[in-house]
Amino acid sequence: MIRTAIVDDEQLIRELLQDNLSRIPFIEVVRVCKNALELSQYLQTEPIDLLFMDIQMPGINGIQFLNTLENPPLIIMVTAYEKYALQGFELNVVDYILKPFSFERILKACNRVSELYQLKKAKTTGTDLREQYLFVNVEYTLVKVAIADITYIEGLKDYIKIHLAGSSRPILTRMTMKAMEEKLPQGMFIRTHKSYLVALSKITVIKRDLVCIGPVEIPVSESCRDAFLQAVKRSENNQ
Repeated sequence: MIRTAIVDDEQLIRELLQDNLSRIPFIEVVRVCKNALELSQYLQTEPIDLLFMDIQMPGINGIQFLNTLENPPLIIMVTAYEKYALQGFELNVVDYILKPFSFERILKACNRVSELYQLKKAKTTGTDLREQYLFVNVEYTLVKVAIADITYIEGLKDYIKIHLAGSSRPILTRMTMKAMEEKLPQGMFIRTHKSYLVALSKITVIKRDLVCIGPVEIPVSESCRDAFLQAVKRSENNQ
């Protein structure tokens, strides 16, 4: 799970952000603050991975506060003012969201955070996800597939479809699901159904009988549900 804090002086915005983030399975809101000083006190003893930060607040504003952090977490700025965007991106914020915002806008920002977080985590363990790849046979040609780009894999008898982030056309290759599963890094992908392998980091919503990767709905079968939920819990514990 990505440990997340919210800082905003407006109660309605704090509540709305908390409600939106509660719907995203890989986000855990660990602290909600009405000003930067409250968060500063919390950070003395507890780490966070992600911060949703307002800019214009009484006392110290968001920009000033971020400049005080020696080792800042991933930052998403949420503000009513466009004029701070340049300052925000000079601080390497992940995203800059204008109020009022929609759930879809928050989800888009969190998906980007998830990718950056996984890359950061891979680097600390000595493996860069961007450098992991495999080759698959496509019409008598070997095609290189970056593992970080795989969102889910769909089985079709003796063939599989490899669906990739940023591509509307999946890669079709002659291979069994079992053979593909053995090629993938352990713990990164999980069966939700006999015909589906899903990248855990790409899941945006989990329901009883399906998971979502953005707008795509993927079934969760009765036979796979327990193993899938256990994999999700292991993934949470390893965050």
